[in-house]
Amino acid sequence: MRYKTLLIAGATCATLSLPVIAFAQSKVDVGKREFEAKCAVCHGKDGKGVGPYAEQLKSKLPDLTTMAKRNGGVFPVSRTFELIEGAGKGHGTRDMPVWGLDYTVQAEQLMPELPYNQAAYVRTRINALVEYLIKIQEK
Repeated sequence: MRYKTLLIAGATCATLSLPVIAFAQSKVDVGKREFEAKCAVCHGKDGKGVGPYAEQLKSKLPDLTTMAKRNGGVFPVSRTFELIEGAGKGHGTRDMPVWGLDYTVQAEQLMPELPYNQAAYVRTRINALVEYLIKIQEK
C-alpha cells in the first residue's frame, strides 16, 4: 500500500513538473508575457507608470524600473510578491487588482481536478512577474 502511494505521488509530481520544465527550456519570457497581459495597461509596456489606463486612476503610478534604486539598490522581492498577490497589508481598498485571487480562479479553471496545486500555480505566475521586474530595473 505504501509503495503504491509513493508511486502515485511520484508520478503526480513528475506530471505536474512537465509544464514548469517546458517553460524553463523555452525561449518564452513568461514574466514579460504576464506583465504585458496584466500590468502594462496601467504601468505601461516599459514599466514607467504611463500605460493607457494610468490617467484614469486616482494616484500616479510608480516607475517600476526604479524599484531597486528606491530601495537602496536592492530589489524588494518579498514586498513586491505580496503587493502583486494582494494578501499583504495592501489587501482591501486599492487601485491595483488582487492578482493572487485572479490567478487562483484561473488555476481552478485550468486544473479543476488538482485543487492542491493551485497555490503552486499562483506562486509560479507571480514569481515570473517578480523575475521580469528584476530584469527591467535601471542600472
